[in-house]
Amino acid sequence: MAQITLLDGGMGQELVARSGDAPTPLWATRVMLDHPHLVRQIHDDYFAAGATIATTNTYAIHHDRLVRFDLDDQFAALHLAAVKAAVDARMAHGSGRIAGSIGPLVATYRDDVVLPVDEAAPKIAEIAALLAPQVDMILLETLSTVAQVEGALKGAFTAGKPVWLSVSVHDRKGDQLRSGESLTELARLIDTYAPAAVLANCSVPEAMGDALAVLKTFGRPFGAYANGFTHISDGFLEDSPTVAALTHRHDLTPAKYADFAMGWVDQGATIVGGCCEVGPAHIAELARRLRAAGHDIV
Repeated sequence: MAQITLLDGGMGQELVARSGDAPTPLWATRVMLDHPHLVRQIHDDYFAAGATIATTNTYAIHHDRLVRFDLDDQFAALHLAAVKAAVDARMAHGSGRIAGSIGPLVATYRDDVVLPVDEAAPKIAEIAALLAPQVDMILLETLSTVAQVEGALKGAFTAGKPVWLSVSVHDRKGDQLRSGESLTELARLIDTYAPAAVLANCSVPEAMGDALAVLKTFGRPFGAYANGFTHISDGFLEDSPTVAALTHRHDLTPAKYADFAMGWVDQGATIVGGCCEVGPAHIAELARRLRAAGHDIV
């Protein structure tokens, strides 16, 4: 049996659901400003469910998002507050690791607004430097093009922490990035930057098997954490969208999600968890299934 790292589930959708507030383009960052206690509560719930990683609520804290709402002066403070919530939850739980999340610059899922590598790298490096003192690794999430991956890796490695790379794949062609580029095109970047793990995230669970078949060829620990959306709508690909443009699935029960994730483990994945719309109940069921199969959760 294997040693499996169990990631937490989604943060942003949990925050929106628990706050009861209408979604805004600032998404989880807005909720953190208005209801800061909820971030810590969600971290606590994921640890209680069996997760061994707390992912900081820093995915969307970028200058380009904050400046639109005259909040850019809070850039550093928001990152530090999010990290503190994860660190405090780990301390209360007594174990676990912290993954410092960095999401795409400008927008998620889009390949038409990707910054040039040398413009993106210092922006990512600035965030990585804020996160590094208190996290165990930098988690680059939901990257959708080869150029976006390169800019993020180039910036993140300046912080001196292990870097986990996670890409979002096409929902019907899991061996492709959302841009349509083949996952195999990442091989040169994996060789150059040597991330500590390669993952796929925020795509439908049905796409992850094909993604993992490619990721496993890179010679790194690999895994997946899928979302619970029906698809990525055209409305969410517009400028300044809100998550109201996305529809969650009603069929993705904790048991069904665990079925998918156990299949990824059967493929050799050693890092699994959940993304948007995958909550504490899903992670608890996955933890139960992993233990029942004889795996060690580490």
